Amino acid sequence: MKTSGRLTAFVVAGLLAALPACSESDGSPDRGTGARTGPDAAAGARKGAEGARTGAARTVFQGGHPGSAGAGDPYFPELGNGGYDVTHYALTLSYDPGRGRLEGTAEITAKATEDLSAFNLDLLGMEALGATVDGHKALVRQDGQELTLQPRDHLRKGAAFRSVVRYAGTPESITHDHGWREGWLRTDNGAVAFGEPTGSMSWFPGNHHPSDKASYDITVTVPKGVQAISNGRLRARRTSGDRAVFHWHQAEPMASHVATVAIGTYDIRTSQTRSGVPIVSAMDTTARVDEDGEVLGRFPEIMEWAEGRFGPYPFSSAGVIVDQAADVPYALETQTRPTIPADIFHTTNVVHELAHQWFGNSVTPRTWRDMWLNEGFATYAEWLWTEDHGGASAQQHFDRNHAKAADDDEWDFPPAEPPSAADISGQPVYVRGAMVIHKIRQTVGDETFRTLVRGWPLRHRHGHASTEDFTAYVEAKAGRDLDSIWDSWLYGDGKPA
Repeated sequence: MKTSGRLTAFVVAGLLAALPACSESDGSPDRGTGARTGPDAAAGARKGAEGARTGAARTVFQGGHPGSAGAGDPYFPELGNGGYDVTHYALTLSYDPGRGRLEGTAEITAKATEDLSAFNLDLLGMEALGATVDGHKALVRQDGQELTLQPRDHLRKGAAFRSVVRYAGTPESITHDHGWREGWLRTDNGAVAFGEPTGSMSWFPGNHHPSDKASYDITVTVPKGVQAISNGRLRARRTSGDRAVFHWHQAEPMASHVATVAIGTYDIRTSQTRSGVPIVSAMDTTARVDEDGEVLGRFPEIMEWAEGRFGPYPFSSAGVIVDQAADVPYALETQTRPTIPADIFHTTNVVHELAHQWFGNSVTPRTWRDMWLNEGFATYAEWLWTEDHGGASAQQHFDRNHAKAADDDEWDFPPAEPPSAADISGQPVYVRGAMVIHKIRQTVGDETFRTLVRGWPLRHRHGHASTEDFTAYVEAKAGRDLDSIWDSWLYGDGKPA
């Protein structure tokens, strides 16, 4: 994420601490044009039938307990859910930009990590119309952001299962106290989905914590003449009457907060890197930005530079989404295709968001307390870019920031210990986080630093890592303890000497 202010965290509410009494949903399917019609619905029916056969073949097990209604994050304890691990989301969406109505079917393939009599999904502001687990109707309870499903048969630990949830409504954007917005953001000609840190639950049900990553298929139906851009590669695009369907596939694991859908009118520009990675970028036709292609034309160069600095690109596609600044309030590292507002679409921000593909997307923080690993590295990538391209050196960036007064926002708190959820995107996380990276470089030397920076995203490729994982990794590479850095720069209060 690239911002100029602080993120005030969304305080989740209406959460279930234990399994409530469940009842069958009395919602009936919408009969209008939506995600349940046409070829996609037929495919979903076939998969549902497969799930029913799987469920029928399994020995009935009655020994589970309700999964927890939160993942226990230190800042968002009720975000995410316990008891299962999602392996794949197949989202079939239909959106009407005029009415702002979204209809969806979420097919969620998961594995039980404990014996379950019921489990929760996060879904805020949308109505669940019904659900099945392995082809059998599930009992449904919806309370605040918690959607609880009780399957016909309990799920044994280690069992794979498939849940299908039908839902609809007008998605909510989440507005924080100072006006910051995330979630499903309605625009003049469509919508953009922003999920960090809590917004993804506003447009699909799931396990919305960064500790649970999965592959995705996202299929979106929109009016003809409107486009739907998402993560990964475009598998199919077709029109039928006055409707257009776009099917995107994200093969590599993705945390839900960097999943996106951008709906509107876009100029699609394509290229590729020397290593053959396809670049697909979407430029809002109403934004009138980068009309000469100066910034976008450098994208392959930036990609190749980043691979030289950080190692092989971790995904099978790349690009950017550029939208009106009035519609998109900040830049976000949406996986494979970062989203950047038109008014800050310049090379430095492309470098920052592209670096997140290694630091934040492929190597995802275990909890939101580890946010500095995302933003510190992405900010330091900006410093490395200018250093490698005739501008200020990383040392000059460091010195300029270290010269700031002791009462500057930069020193408000240690980057590895934001005092609250409202601070996870504060200045210390970004700038002081980058300064931690530079102190490591100063200590180990450029050669070891280059090896370290390339090795870290390979060590945890498509996985998770905590601050403790990182400090242990750095010390192993350095061959010594670096407590002086951790104590002063990473965990210390106030401005380090």
